[in-house]
This record gives sequence, structure tokens and C-alpha cells, in this order.
Amino acid sequence: MEIERETVEEWGGELRVLHSRLRPYFVRSEARDRAIRYIQGLLSEVKRKNGWQLAEQAGESTPDGMQRLLSSATWSAESVRDELHEYIIEYMADADGVLVVDETGFLKQGVHSAGVKRQYSGTAGRVANCQIGVFLAYASQSGHVLVDRELYLPKEWAGDSLRREDAQIPSEITFATKPVLAKHMIQRAVANHIPFKFVTGDSIYGGDRSLRLWLEENRYWFVLAVSKAEPLWSRFEQRRADERAASLPVEAWQRLSCGDGAKGPREYDWALLELPRFMQDDDVLHALLVRRNLTNGELAYFVVFAPADTLLQTLVDVAGQRWKVEECFELAKDEVGLDQYEVRHWMGWYRHITLVMWALAYLTVTRAQAQPPQKTLNG
Repeated sequence: MEIERETVEEWGGELRVLHSRLRPYFVRSEARDRAIRYIQGLLSEVKRKNGWQLAEQAGESTPDGMQRLLSSATWSAESVRDELHEYIIEYMADADGVLVVDETGFLKQGVHSAGVKRQYSGTAGRVANCQIGVFLAYASQSGHVLVDRELYLPKEWAGDSLRREDAQIPSEITFATKPVLAKHMIQRAVANHIPFKFVTGDSIYGGDRSLRLWLEENRYWFVLAVSKAEPLWSRFEQRRADERAASLPVEAWQRLSCGDGAKGPREYDWALLELPRFMQDDDVLHALLVRRNLTNGELAYFVVFAPADTLLQTLVDVAGQRWKVEECFELAKDEVGLDQYEVRHWMGWYRHITLVMWALAYLTVTRAQAQPPQKTLNG
């Protein structure tokens, strides 16, 4: 998702549009103007998007103003996020859009940043001292962007009043699992009328039965990864995903691409095994989607809830959208400073991440204006 800086400059007028869109959410014009300069700094060639360098980019002699923007200035990161949803709907709305849930780690030193602890980070590929942010991405034919974020608060943090006070964690914030945080973000996307057809995510979310049942109850279609040991019901029988996949006949497999990668189409062998439920509606498909690696034969598993007439290629395409959030993380970290903040407090994290999401959306809209539309899920 490489974007030429000259292209960004050509679309500089859009930043003036952002200034107009964000004006109602800042009590003081000073904070509003600084927020726009913050976004401009995130979009600039500055190598480190921290307070000092963003201040220098904005022509300020000290980082105090940028620090106040993230700490004590009067503005609501939630309201600014909701306006981002309006912006995304205006430029990227797609009835076949896909919501993608995933998390990323933010490596940290020390023990004072809100929610930091030694925990597994997919970013590091190991247990590390880090914060974990759970994100919701939106993938459409116009591109893909991050649309919401939640900072994961571990149980030991949730119950420690002294650490909470030091990190300025609001009293109403309680412990919530990552799938619960994902549910909250999906609910906000629905409330803000972001159009989508499917939800996808990795096995942390697919393996949460409560999340799956909630999605089913609300008729939010999904293709969610699960582990090989995930117990899956069909009629009155419960069996592991890998045990069910073992019964697939040879002719069930089809070689299909789930999207383009850096080296061309991502081709795998795919098979779909229907898992009919007792008293199931005729217009609904419950199934296990299985992916087989062409090189080593390794299997991956996805639980499916979809309209009964959904094509296998469509389900494969939805499963492939999971890579879109990884691309969002990569671009946001490499280009607009997603992980380069120097704040410890709860509100500072949300404010920085929200402005980063605006910068990423701006880049994505710019790219969509400069290039032909991407392939939709229906071809």
C-alpha cells in the first residue's frame, strides 16, 4: 500500500476538509488547529512521530502543546472517532464491506503505561512487556482502514486502584476480554451505520462462542478462524474441527485464491463442510471452511455463518480479508506513527491512536482517488 508523497501533496486540500470536519469537536480553536497539525505531522516525512518531532514539524519550539493535546486539552476522542466513521462512510462505503477484528502489540519499557504487562504479542512473536490494542478494520473495494480501537486492560490492572489512578484509567472501565472489546466495536460500527456484509477475525475471536452466538442472534454473517480443537456442533453431535475435516472427501477440495499477496495470488486448497443445526432456518448456512497449504499441507479452520446461497469463493474471499488488518497495522506503524507515542495515560493512548486512524484514513482515501477500484467480494 505504498503511497507517493507527491500524491499526498496533491490532495492537500482534503486536509482543509478535515479541519472543517473536526472543528465541532474542539472547544478551543488552539486545540483544533494543533490536532490538524498533529495529523499533518503524522503524514510527514518525520522519522519518529513523537511529541518533540511533531512539534518541530509544526514549527513549535517545545513539545508542550502537543503533549497538552493528548493529555489535558478539552476534546472527546470518541466523538472524533465517530466523525471518522462518517468520513469513511462518505468515501469508502460498500454494502459488501468486511469488518476485521485483530490486535497488535506495542512494546514498552517499564510498568507504568496503562495496561502494560508481560504478555504474548503477535508483533514480537513472543511474550514481551507490551500494551495490546484491539482494533476493528473496515475492508471495502475502496481500500482498508482502521475504524475503532480499544486498549486491552489485563485483570491485574483492572483490580489495582493505585495503578489505575496513576495511569488515569476511568472508573467505569472494567476488565473485558478481547472478544468482548471486539463486540463493543462492532456494535459501534452498526450504530454509526458503517455498511458491511461479513465479520472476520482470527481464532481469538472465532474461538469465543459467546461472540459467535451474539453475531448469529443479530444476523451478522461471519467467517471466523478457529483452532483445530474447537468443538463444533452439528445437529446433536459435537466434534473437534480437525475431526470433522478428516471426513472430507478428495473431491470436496478446490484450489482458489483468497486475494493477492506480495508474491501474487494467495492460492490454497479449500473445502466446505456444512454443519446443519437442529431447527435451522432454510436461508442460513452453518459450516466449517477448511484451508490447506499447498506447500506443507497444513490445515486452517474457519467457522461460517452466512446466507445459504453464498458461494465458496465469497467465503474464501472473506477469509482472505484478515490480511487487510495486518496491512493496516504495517502501514500505520511504518508511515503514520501508530506505535511511536510517548504517553502513559489511558486517555493519551486513545487520543494518539484516534488521530493516527484519521491519518491512515486520509492516506487510504487519497490512494482510492488515484487508483482504480479494487476487486469486490463478488468479483
